[in-house]
Amino acid sequence: MRRDLAAVIDHTLLRPDAVPPDFERLCAEAAHYNLGAICVNSTHVRRCRELLGSSGVKVVATAGFPLGAASAIAKAAEACQAVRDGADEIDMVCQIGDLKSGQERAFIEDIRKVVGAAEGRVVKVILETCLLSDDEKRQGALWVRQAGAAFVKTSTGFSVGGATEKDVRLLRGEVGPDFGVKAAGGIREAEGADRMIAAGANRLGTSAGVAIVTEYREGDAGY
Repeated sequence: MRRDLAAVIDHTLLRPDAVPPDFERLCAEAAHYNLGAICVNSTHVRRCRELLGSSGVKVVATAGFPLGAASAIAKAAEACQAVRDGADEIDMVCQIGDLKSGQERAFIEDIRKVVGAAEGRVVKVILETCLLSDDEKRQGALWVRQAGAAFVKTSTGFSVGGATEKDVRLLRGEVGPDFGVKAAGGIREAEGADRMIAAGANRLGTSAGVAIVTEYREGDAGY
């Protein structure tokens, strides 16, 4: 089991029906358990930044979530506002249709606009692997790297499937050892988190961050 597990967890709250007390709880949990980041829809960034204060927990904002079908200009504008509101990182959804139809220039430019708007902050690009063939996953990962992002991410958690060990291993094999791979979607227990890390993920997106870290601690597994 991994001693630094908490630091690689993006504690996630992306439900459309979430209300202010939910975000207060999210931030309090992240600070208490020393989780690496929280991940929220961009409209909640400013409030979460205030709630987290000097805790050291990062704020990750989504852009073009969850479908990726907004224009590149719209995604960049969302990322830009999130940065102004205090976001430390951006998780954007790629143009999935452009990837599936082989439109390299449009796919890459979509990402580049968000990378530019992020002003040097980490950008993670969600491929939504459950909708892709293995060849499309490999191609997407390659283009994400060419576009200047820092991470390729498996899933939104809002489609027909989430992260799998096979997909994490495939993405890691494509981008190499010095690029980010984030597994997200369906990670709910410590054993599953550890399997994703072993497969090559160096960040985990989950709404079950507290349960996972607590399970490690109760099992005396590296804490």
